[in-house]
Amino acid sequence: MRCPFCGNVDTQVKDSRPAEDNVAIRRRRFCPACSGRFTTYERVQLRDLVVVKTNGRREDFDRDKMARSIRIAMQKRPVEPERIEQMISGIVRRLESTGETDISSKMIGEIVMEALSRIDNVAYVRFASVYKNFQDAGDFDKFVAELRPGSGRE
Repeated sequence: MRCPFCGNVDTQVKDSRPAEDNVAIRRRRFCPACSGRFTTYERVQLRDLVVVKTNGRREDFDRDKMARSIRIAMQKRPVEPERIEQMISGIVRRLESTGETDISSKMIGEIVMEALSRIDNVAYVRFASVYKNFQDAGDFDKFVAELRPGSGRE
């Protein structure tokens, strides 16, 4: 593993342990060249996924990109980081288990929104505001009205 600080390719693993409910391995690494320490995670990847954007463009699925957008929606919310990681891992497993290698960005967005709605309504609205491209306060009003009891949404 290449050192992120100095670029040395000969780094050493100092500690390994299970992470994210045993779906990943967390490794603490040490670089003998610069004495830098860093952490890596190893996960099972069932298949290489390709995201098909709404404009038809294709790009490799990036778990970290999806995780970043979820973490932005979850900022300052009372949800443990472990629960967020479990949710992200569950979404990735769900995408990989579809049997398809090409996944539409719309499908990914819907799955993320579904997962967020079960964990935190504020994060759900935050993510939806970007995903659905809200333009003004009226868009928020309509969306939040659907969340209220008796609106038809569970």
